[in-house]
Amino acid sequence: MKRQLIFLPIIFAALILAGCGGGSTNTTSSGVFLGGTEGLKVSFEPIGVVENGVQTIYDSENFPLELILKNKGEETIPVGKVSLRLLGPPQNDFQNIPQWTINNKAEILKVSEFNPEGGEEVVSFTSSNLARYTKAVTGFTDINWNVEYAYEYKTHVIINDVCFKGDITDDKICEPKGTRTFAVSAAPIQVTAVEEDTAGKGVPVLKINLRNSGTGDSTIVGEEFDTRFSQVGYAVDEPQLWECKSGGRENVARFVDGAAQVICKLKNPLREDELYTKTIGFTVNYKYKELVQEKLRVKESVE
Repeated sequence: MKRQLIFLPIIFAALILAGCGGGSTNTTSSGVFLGGTEGLKVSFEPIGVVENGVQTIYDSENFPLELILKNKGEETIPVGKVSLRLLGPPQNDFQNIPQWTINNKAEILKVSEFNPEGGEEVVSFTSSNLARYTKAVTGFTDINWNVEYAYEYKTHVIINDVCFKGDITDDKICEPKGTRTFAVSAAPIQVTAVEEDTAGKGVPVLKINLRNSGTGDSTIVGEEFDTRFSQVGYAVDEPQLWECKSGGRENVARFVDGAAQVICKLKNPLREDELYTKTIGFTVNYKYKELVQEKLRVKESVE
């Protein structure tokens, strides 16, 4: 009886391990990147006193307009690469807001093992003097502040065990067709799947699926945003060996319903005796734009 009781925990442990071993279809690999779907997050610093959930001041008070920039992704943002544009109310309704478009003045570090919260910076539209609402107020006036911010960013991808096989009938080492595990950095543009296929004898093909996992829009660095679609640029390691296209366009991917696919094909067929696996790096580069809002209630002063 005692021997049976001793073996029961071992049996239960074996069943648990067996259950954990099957049914997993996750093709991402961990360890290289922390991962996530966020990039730069921007929020307003306090403007006044919160009353009923609304930032509130009196019309006789001056007020600051400051925002905190927090980098929650895995790409450091250089100085001057964040643009913040103040939108909403008429500019001539205020004093002491000298610039309605500003940039970051410090490098904003990426998240990492040693800096899990990421870097941050506070920027101000009222760095010299506090702002003042100049219009007459009866009762109260609500002002909706909008800040459109755009920043340059990259998504880094490492694709594991890409199969290079000159003779696809050879069943050794690797399978030339199938899904591939990959690691992807934290960023709003994500890689969701990678599949390897062949385009003839000795010609491996990588199909890389992209998705806009954030709430904003993207464009190619150096180009204006297009209201019709989001788009990104991309590059593969050893570009002299690969031809990469998306929708027939090289180095540019346009999103449809938030998704796009890049197809990379080896330019020159492998020799029949070539057989190995290799890790391939892939980078998505873009400018990303989002909007943050805050309501300010200006109350009439009581004499």
